[in-house]
Amino acid sequence: MRPVEVTRRGAMAGAGALAIATALPGAADATPQAARDWLLAQTEGKAAQPGRVTIEGPEVAENGASINLGVRVDSPMTADDHVTALWVAADGNPNPGVLSLTLGPDLGKAAVQFRIRLAQTSTVHAVARMSDGSLWSARREVKVTVGGCGG
Repeated sequence: MRPVEVTRRGAMAGAGALAIATALPGAADATPQAARDWLLAQTEGKAAQPGRVTIEGPEVAENGASINLGVRVDSPMTADDHVTALWVAADGNPNPGVLSLTLGPDLGKAAVQFRIRLAQTSTVHAVARMSDGSLWSARREVKVTVGGCGG
């Protein structure tokens, strides 16, 4: 089999086609089911119960391109009782998986802050796995107004 030769012009044309395909409205929007499926894949099919997790951030975002969010987990973060993993998903985004972290007791506090890009009004879901294997969750709707990135 012969190696495929890629020219600079061919690579630029391919990148342009990809940019156009992803910029089209609705071209790759995720669904709430896609966000649930992504989270279930992270938790190996186990469902999380509501509680112990808090999502902090605006209810309305004027600019969907950069939204400050935080996630806190009620945990003493000791060697015996701590958060081992944290996942955040947003339905309505082209890729529902937003954040995947591994945590440990040395962190001292189970709290993270990050920026998220939302293409449209979406529900943000957070799931934390504790050292005892239990899963806890929270969700929060963030409305993206006209100034958002495509929503």
